[in-house]
Amino acid sequence: MEQTLRPRQLTEYVGQDRIVENLKVFIRAARERGEPLDHVLLFGPPGLGKTTLAHILAKEMDAPLRTTAGPVLERAGDLAAILTNLQPGDVLFVDEIHRLGPAVEEILYPALEDFKLDLVIGQGPAARIVQIDLPRFTLVGATTRAGLISSPLRARFGIVHRLDFYPPEQLARIAKRSAELLGIASDAAGLDELARRSRGTPRIANRLLRRVRDFAQVDAHKPGIDLAMAKKALALLEVDDFGFDELDRRILSVLIEVYGGGPAGIQAIAAAVGEDRGTIEDLYEPYLLQEGFLQRTPRGRVATQRAYQHLGYPPPAAPYTPSGTLFDPE
Repeated sequence: MEQTLRPRQLTEYVGQDRIVENLKVFIRAARERGEPLDHVLLFGPPGLGKTTLAHILAKEMDAPLRTTAGPVLERAGDLAAILTNLQPGDVLFVDEIHRLGPAVEEILYPALEDFKLDLVIGQGPAARIVQIDLPRFTLVGATTRAGLISSPLRARFGIVHRLDFYPPEQLARIAKRSAELLGIASDAAGLDELARRSRGTPRIANRLLRRVRDFAQVDAHKPGIDLAMAKKALALLEVDDFGFDELDRRILSVLIEVYGGGPAGIQAIAAAVGEDRGTIEDLYEPYLLQEGFLQRTPRGRVATQRAYQHLGYPPPAAPYTPSGTLFDPE
């Protein structure tokens, strides 16, 4: 399903205008020189199109795409096997590249910079280093945790871009395109409502589109999505006006009710809501921060005035300030 909805070339890609325009220039320049594209690092929250861009880059360069993921490459030999099987101009996509082990990362440095692979044969005094020439290739790395990528690895990427959350009007265009590909009847008002509650993320917009279609088909016996159907289905899915689901609201509620609005450590919040810390940091916290419902301070996470208002709690008598001092709102 995801493959059918993904755009296949840059002209079909909606949003991230600055990145798309830059990539068009880089791709054209590389093709005119007859060289592979420089190595590309894409980072940002999940669902914003990093994998899609990797597929598009390979297509625009007329190159095969080889895909793998950081957690899969446990040993240096795993990466060496992939690199030695590449053909000139191939695009290698490594998802979750921040999860590469140190030993695997060390092998990657000369491969990216000099297109050479240094292998250690044997052990102890009899060990020797064998250098293997690699074809010129393009590495596309994707990560949701750019801060966990080591500086030496990041410095070897010639093209580095951060993907941002999408505004509702662009998500509506994406939802409209997906609806047409899936053969779903829809109107602008229904798609606008769906886009507004999609947390700025195309993957969520497409997921909600398919779920709203299911409700429309069963409840109204027709696969059409209008404003009334969108509101009804999203209410049943417990997606509120800001796109928050039940866990978003629990995170903010726990922060307000249990920790007095904060500051509180992320590990304490994760334990209180019964969710993994990494899930909260990767999937939930970026959007809460972006929309101004949460603050990250040196002492921990703090719920903002907007969080109190949205959940219907009375505002705190003395809101927390970034400096860590309390002040009287009057």
